[in-house]
Order: sequence, then C-alpha cells, then structure tokens
Amino acid sequence: MEHPAPHAHESTGGSKVKAKLHEELRNYAVVAAYLYICFGTVLLYETALLREEGVQFLPHGLAAVKALILGKFLLIGEALGVGSRRRARGLLGAIAWKSVLLFVFLLVLTALEELLVGWAHGRSFAQMLAEFDGQSALEMLAKCLLLLLVLIPLVAVTELSRRLGPDVVKGMLLPAPGRGHGGGGA
Repeated sequence: MEHPAPHAHESTGGSKVKAKLHEELRNYAVVAAYLYICFGTVLLYETALLREEGVQFLPHGLAAVKALILGKFLLIGEALGVGSRRRARGLLGAIAWKSVLLFVFLLVLTALEELLVGWAHGRSFAQMLAEFDGQSALEMLAKCLLLLLVLIPLVAVTELSRRLGPDVVKGMLLPAPGRGHGGGGA
C-alpha cells in the first residue's frame, strides 16, 4: 500500500532539525564570541602587564580556543539542565545558583579536558599534576573568580530570556530588522 506524500512529513521534520541546528549554532557562536571578548580582554591586560616587565606576550589564539571549548561546555551544561532543576525563589537567586553550578561544571570539564590533552601528548598524571602544582594559588583563584564573573551576565541574559521569552529579550537588545537605528519621535 502506498502512503500519501511521505516526503512532506520528512521535509517538515528535516526543516525542524535544520532550524534547531541553526539555532544551536547561533547560540554557540554568540556564547563563544562573548567568551572570546572577555578572555581576550583579560589576556590583553595580562600582556600589558608583562610588557612592562619586558616580556612580549599576546596569545589571542589561546583566548579563541578557550572560548570555543568553554562555549561548547556551557551549551552541554545548558542541555543537561545544570542549575535548572532547582527553582530559586527569585530571578537573582536563579542567576546566582545557575552561575555557581555552571562554574563548577566548567571547572570539572576543563580539568578533564586538561587531563585528556596531557594524556594525548604523552604526559603522565604525575607530570600534569606537577604543572598544575607549579601555578600560583593566587593566579588560579583570580582566574576562577574572573570566570565566575564572566558567567553571571551570560546566565542573567539566559534566565531573563527564559522567563520573558527569547524574542522579548532579543527585541530589547537588538533593533528589529528593517527598523534601523532610529528611535522614533520627532
């Protein structure tokens, strides 16, 4: 028996998957760009400090790689519902709770990533531990606090968007297509 128009259903399903993929890639690009700007700014500051000491240092490629990796980790955390299962009473509580949980999630995944990269480069666990131990505790604390501070606005926009609707926040932040930059009013 022949089914009527089987391709119509497949194309609808295919277009939904395509739209979802497009949305995920757009989200990834936005998150990675935001992280790159934040990490790049920190590296620029670090470069300025090191130049005062005579050290030439400008690894913005590192900022881009880190932004891409952490951006993907954040989207994985979002997909897993990290910080979303427990409902905080207010928006501020939800932002704080989710920021802290995503921060811990990123720390764990980053540590695992570092172990895998070290293993792929043939380093032993003892060598990787020695590299970690060689870092200043104050520097590690500063980097962790910066990462947490970078997460807070990102989580705030995400939570606002979830509560108000994605088009509401998008409309507040970006001009509507075709309306230009004018404010209206004479």
